[in-house]
Amino acid sequence: MHLMKKLSLFFVVFACLHALAAGQAAASPAGQPAAPSAAQVSAPSGQVVEEIITRVNNQIITRSEFDRSKDQLRDEVKQQNSTDPDKSFAEREKDVLRDLVDQQLLLDKGKDLGITGDTDLVKQLDQMRKEMKLDSLEDLEKEAVKQGISWEDFKQTQRNRIITQKVIGEEVSNHLSVSKEEEQKFYDDHKSEMEQPEFIRLSEILVAPKPSASDPNAPAPGAQPAVDDAALSAAEAKANTLLKQIHDGASFEDVAKKSSDGPSAADGGALGMFKRGQLAKELEDKTFAMKAGEVTDVIRTKQGYVILKVVDHQMAGIPPMKDVLPKIQDALYYQKLQPALRAYLTKLREDAYIKYAPGYVDTGASPNQTAPVETAAALAEAKKGKKKHKKLGFL
Repeated sequence: MHLMKKLSLFFVVFACLHALAAGQAAASPAGQPAAPSAAQVSAPSGQVVEEIITRVNNQIITRSEFDRSKDQLRDEVKQQNSTDPDKSFAEREKDVLRDLVDQQLLLDKGKDLGITGDTDLVKQLDQMRKEMKLDSLEDLEKEAVKQGISWEDFKQTQRNRIITQKVIGEEVSNHLSVSKEEEQKFYDDHKSEMEQPEFIRLSEILVAPKPSASDPNAPAPGAQPAVDDAALSAAEAKANTLLKQIHDGASFEDVAKKSSDGPSAADGGALGMFKRGQLAKELEDKTFAMKAGEVTDVIRTKQGYVILKVVDHQMAGIPPMKDVLPKIQDALYYQKLQPALRAYLTKLREDAYIKYAPGYVDTGASPNQTAPVETAAALAEAKKGKKKHKKLGFL
């Protein structure tokens, strides 16, 4: 279900929040040997190098991860609420450990479901490479190292994010549904919030005249080039040719990507949304009189010759339900997803063994969680680094 998949990707933030971006890659990746059961991880010399604050099945959450998550949260609230970041931080700080436990439970579930995230990770990294205009993944790695980022930690963080997204998609969001009655009620209850001014969405194809490179009177570099009549005529002829291609059935977006001289060419010519008063009078008169999907004739502008497409045209007032249905569905799924996800994570807690260090509170804890019991045999098994079934635990 397309919308469900989109929501599972988007609202994974609810489950993981700042933990994902706060260096969760430093946590034990799913599948490594069982962690030691002592409250602290010590070096051979006996010096304590890490404090364990929570054990989730055969994995651990350390004090340093917890502190990094809090630092990341503090940075987030400063960006989101510049007026009173301290208040926002205080309200959300209590859930830091909950979010770390949430993620570890989702990673464990991903392992049970056979989700590795490897293929999606390669695709994601390759997309980043393309966006940064780099030639290879090796170049992307070098760029990360140049910026002081651990490449392996970064990849593990991205892999963890992919796994949790897929688990939420398969186990939670794909099981949600919204009825027609719920959609209609939401629309009726929120009509006043949907009222909007008239606007259009435009795409463009720009053909800029090219001044002759051999012109002895060419301006100095950086200056506005002078354009002769021949260049203008050539640009106009090209624009008319492109317009004919569109009338003959060519995709406006494909023509824009291939032939437009405008900065929006890579996006298929997309210019965005415009209300009345935001365009030049001539362009406004032409485009606001058109319907969605219609294309203008060739128009002369200061930049050259332009062809505009009205991608969308919304009239002022309350839009019909069919025009806002995707937004309504998103809102309703979001309302359902949060409690459904929290209920699912509660069930995962009840099926797991979780132990917390004194003084640390998991706000997502369930009263039905099974408290682990430490035994000499379990301690010896954990020290050997042997993996055990998670229902047996390592404690």
